[in-house]
Amino acid sequence: MNIARTIAMILTVMISLQGAAQTAPARRAAAQNMRTTTPQTRTVNAEPASMNAFVDALLSKMTLDEKLGQLNLPGAGDITTGQAGNSDIAKKIKDGKVGGLFNIKSVAKIRVVQKIAVEQSRLKIPLIFGMDVIHGYETVFPIPLGLSCSWDMQAVEKSARVAATEASADGICWTFSPMVDIARDPRWGRIAEGNGEDPYLGSQIAKAMVRGYQGDLSGNSDIMACVKHYALYGAAEAGRDYNTTDMSRAG
Repeated sequence: MNIARTIAMILTVMISLQGAAQTAPARRAAAQNMRTTTPQTRTVNAEPASMNAFVDALLSKMTLDEKLGQLNLPGAGDITTGQAGNSDIAKKIKDGKVGGLFNIKSVAKIRVVQKIAVEQSRLKIPLIFGMDVIHGYETVFPIPLGLSCSWDMQAVEKSARVAATEASADGICWTFSPMVDIARDPRWGRIAEGNGEDPYLGSQIAKAMVRGYQGDLSGNSDIMACVKHYALYGAAEAGRDYNTTDMSRAG
């Protein structure tokens, strides 16, 4: 897939999911009652032909730096409430050098940086917000390894739905979950983030979590799932994270 098509896909997702976040009390009420509330949104025609034409026209206006910027997903660790508009990331957003932010939390901070993107950048492209929503957002559930011990797919799916409802109310569009790495070495600390050593169980839990997070991706409380990690990541040698993996066959 070439860079233009990749950026087109990202832009389509961002424009479709763009919307202002709810207040914290509304977020808690929505999660508790498991009902969808509707934030104010700027409606964009999402029919495939119209959206494709819109994205193609937008791409034709973008400089190379702006296209590369859409692929940039920096962490937001330097943003604090009240200073988001004056941060180094804010300047990069204004310059079209950021396509989204990773691990930024709270309505206040998300609203500020989104306003910068849609009001102060040259092309007014909304940001996408991703976060490691692994086992809950405001409501904390057992770690994935603990959830897997239940073998209860309905409970697993509901935990993901609650997390999606809470995260989306803050403005989060995308979670880096579920993790589908199969544990091969008990010394590897990240076994806690996965579903154990059984591929079948892991596959069923992954399906349940994707259903819980995404629904049909048509509602305001639906967020995108992201299956991770790279192939063979769970087979790191000696249980050392990010270590070498050797999956060659003998003979």
